[in-house]
Order: sequence, then C-alpha cells, then structure tokens
Amino acid sequence: MTGDHHIGWLGTGRLGSAMATRLLAHGTMLTVWNRTAPKAGPLIGMGATRAAVVGDLGRCDIVFTTVTSSSDLLSVTAGPGGLFRAQPAPRIVVDCSTVSAEAAAEVRAEAAKRGIAFLSAPVSGNADMVAQGRGSIIVSGAATTFETVQPYLRAIAPNVNYCGTGEAARLTKLCHNLLLGMVSEALAEVTTLAEKGGVAPSAFLDFIDDSVLGSTFIRHMGQAIRARNYAPTSTTENLCKDFDLGFAAARQLEVPMPVAATTHQLIQTAIGHGHGKSDFAVLYEVAARAAALPRTKR
Repeated sequence: MTGDHHIGWLGTGRLGSAMATRLLAHGTMLTVWNRTAPKAGPLIGMGATRAAVVGDLGRCDIVFTTVTSSSDLLSVTAGPGGLFRAQPAPRIVVDCSTVSAEAAAEVRAEAAKRGIAFLSAPVSGNADMVAQGRGSIIVSGAATTFETVQPYLRAIAPNVNYCGTGEAARLTKLCHNLLLGMVSEALAEVTTLAEKGGVAPSAFLDFIDDSVLGSTFIRHMGQAIRARNYAPTSTTENLCKDFDLGFAAARQLEVPMPVAATTHQLIQTAIGHGHGKSDFAVLYEVAARAAALPRTKR
C-alpha cells in the first residue's frame, strides 16, 4: 500500500493508463474519469472505481491529470463543470501533462483562488517505459505539497526530481522534449549515412548501443528503426506540438535555438509525408527517402 489517500485520475490515454496502473499495483485506492468512458475500462477491471462525472473526483484527496493539450487542461480543471468547481474540491491536483507554461500558470492561479494546491509533474518516458518502471518525473510547486504526493509519484516512476516552485518543471520537460527530437533526428540521419555506405542499420545500431552513446532512448528508437515498426508510443504530431511549446518559451526568454529549428522543419516534413500519427522514430524513413534509399525492408 502506497499511502492512505484516496487518489483520483483524470485522463486515461496511453500514458495516463500506464501511470494509473502502477498506482493500482501498489494497492492505491483509485477513482478514474475519462472523457471517452470506455478508455477507462481496463483500469476498472483492475479494481479502480469509475467516476460518472468529473465532479465526482472532488471527493478524492489528490487528483492526477494527464491530458493532451493546453486547452484540454483548462477545460477539465477551470472550465464549466471542471474539477475545480466540484463540491467538495480535491485538496491537491497534480498535472502530468506537457502543456504550455502559460496554460499551467493560469490553472495554478485558479487553483490557488480556490484553496487547491497544484503541482506540475510532467513525465519522461512513453507508456511502455512507464509500465516497465523506467519513467522519470520532474516536479515543481510548493515543497510541502510535493512531500505529500511524493510516495505516489515514486510508485509511478522510480526517478522523481523536485526542481522548485511555479512552472520550473514545465520548462524542464519542454527542454527535455526538444532534446528528444534533436537526438531522434540525429540518429535517423547517421543511421541513413551508415546504411547508404553499405553498413546494415542493425550493425550500426548495435555498435551505438554498446558505445558511450548508448542510452535507454536510443535503444528504444533503434528497435523501431530495425523493425521499421512505427506503431505510436508518442506520435510525430505530439512531438511537433512540444516543439511549438518549446519555441514559445525560447522566444519569451530570447534564446536562439538553430538546431531545434532545423529539427522542427524535418518533423513537419514527416507530418507532410503522412506520418503524423506514427511514432516519431519514423524520422528515419524521411531521412532514408531523402537519401534515395530503397523502401524495401533493410
């Protein structure tokens, strides 16, 4: 048993379901709600309680939110019929979404008006990695609130870091996702170069995995490239959204990002070729096409 709080979960997409599943595995009492109710079915089957409406989560001590966009977060929290308007309202809300700092700050301010503590806690790692216990979480907000929530965060992911107040975690995660995209594009390009020179992608990627450059992420992306399997864990469209948010922060802070800007155009190229719903490892296919490599399995 992780703790004695009643936990609510709002948003049961791929990532949200993987995170909530880990809480259930630790014996946490969990109530879940999702806009598309059937998506919560697997969690109900594992012992969670279904909330009929968002307001039912107000009876929970702590509510986690995992949504796709800034507008979604504003809608399900501060909007009409949203979580903050529940009677009673939850004591603490923990948002694990990757949204704009502006949207998160607006939600944080609305929460403060209603006496609700708010943490930003975005996640590094796709749903599969989280399910395997290999996720990481970066958190910002009041330190006392973090201490209350920390046991549940550590049940979800073994690596949990606190980085300060306000939206520091949100900026940290955007920087993380920008780097993720740049590394993805770099790996796609060098794999293509090696391949056009006669080196099998599997041989090149095996070498990288065993070198000082090897990492959990590069191994994961390399597996997709080897198999040319782009079933989405995180889509090219979502990566593009994160780049848009990252550039908004860079403009505000007056930070030039030429490498990220080039990568953004290549991500947009992948979307233009019809790969928006594919895993962003599909950047390799775009690089291979640009190099005039054959499209047969290699």
